[in-house]
Amino acid sequence: MAVQLQRLEVRGPDDFDRVFQAATKERAGALITLDDAFVFTQRTRIVKLAAKSRLPAIYGFREFVEDGGLMSYAANLVDMYRRAATYVDKILKGAKSADLPVEQPTKFEFIISLKAAKQIGLTIPPNVLVRADKVIR
Repeated sequence: MAVQLQRLEVRGPDDFDRVFQAATKERAGALITLDDAFVFTQRTRIVKLAAKSRLPAIYGFREFVEDGGLMSYAANLVDMYRRAATYVDKILKGAKSADLPVEQPTKFEFIISLKAAKQIGLTIPPNVLVRADKVIR
């Protein structure tokens, strides 16, 4: 596939401009962010910088797309919280937490923003759009 990865490290809010300048300079073709609390709190800024840099980006939280990002593929948090509530119920009824199995997310959602795609001059193919759980127009 000839994909070349470029790792750009962000340690604080002041690093974003530098990182996006480096990505532009190196002619990055796309952006993927790692999921953590710091990145999540900076999502509006990241989304704006990705649009300004005309970088197609995929994120690990739907909130990035709701805030103007291109697309996300992520575990459905509402479903995860609902499943967590069943664990709380079991523990309150006497189950030992150590005896409960560890579960992985089972429900994921793929969200695409056509508005963001248009903003960066990107056309999303129809066969990708039909796979999306939600398309924001």
